[in-house]
Amino acid sequence: MIEKIDHSSLKTSKLIYNIFQKSYAVEALLLNHDDFPPLKRTASEIQQSKTTFYGYRHEEELCAIMELEINENHIHIRSLTVAPEFFRKGIGYRLLCFVRDTFKVDLLSVETGHDNFPAVNFYLNFGFKKNKVWMTEVGIEKISFTLSSQP
Repeated sequence: MIEKIDHSSLKTSKLIYNIFQKSYAVEALLLNHDDFPPLKRTASEIQQSKTTFYGYRHEEELCAIMELEINENHIHIRSLTVAPEFFRKGIGYRLLCFVRDTFKVDLLSVETGHDNFPAVNFYLNFGFKKNKVWMTEVGIEKISFTLSSQP
């Protein structure tokens, strides 16, 4: 079940933090990068974020988080994280479908590490198009994708 979640509560921000820590630890390994910025984000920073969070629950357990920056005609997916024990169960796909079908915007965008091949293939298979590749100041090569509702 997908639901909007109140990240301003300390209890919920800690749940989000725990999922982020588990999921981003896997991405850091895939990218072979010890100094991975998403792992430095605190529960307090999550709690104070101005973004919108949706969660996916499996049998009442929060097992995936999607963080969105919602604008009038564009949504940027700041994070789409699934707890590793729930990988490859279609949860990420359901979250993307939810955003695409719920918010009638012209453009969806998302970024990931260039060498995070599971995520890169996931977005490409969903229909996202590669937008650009760049090197971050911490030495991580990133790739951005867009999905347009326009033909």
